[in-house]
Amino acid sequence: MTLYYRDDAVQVTSESIRAGGQAVRIADVTYVWHARGRTTLAVRGRVLGRGVLVLLLSLPPLVALVCVVSLAWSAQDRGNWTLALLVLAACAVGALALVPFLEVPLGWLDRSYERGSRVHELWVQHHGREEMLLRTPDALRFGQIYRAVQRAVEQHGEYR
Repeated sequence: MTLYYRDDAVQVTSESIRAGGQAVRIADVTYVWHARGRTTLAVRGRVLGRGVLVLLLSLPPLVALVCVVSLAWSAQDRGNWTLALLVLAACAVGALALVPFLEVPLGWLDRSYERGSRVHELWVQHHGREEMLLRTPDALRFGQIYRAVQRAVEQHGEYR
């Protein structure tokens, strides 16, 4: 027996697929496909959170740009470029010091895109019936499971 995928809720082997309390023998599977399910509240929340995070990451550079333009404009009017350049240099050093702290929110954003913005369903046809085995909003996990099921079915078809 070959193990293709296993987590807390799903196990795909060369003999069977176990998901959500159901078990389907690979030998009985005639067709495998995936579909988009109805969007859940969790997925909508993830997309909304992603938008808020992008907004929060975009605002500081925009505010800084407005401040720089206004500082340059006022320095031009007064002819006092020394103070303006000192303020700009201090702000640039401060911004560079804060760059490493961007790792955390950018990691959140990256993981949000990995998890996707849709609900995915895994369907199989066996014994003449169509049955949904898995429904998840996690795109990365779904892709791993779907590929494992495909490999298991392909491998079983080669040995028939």
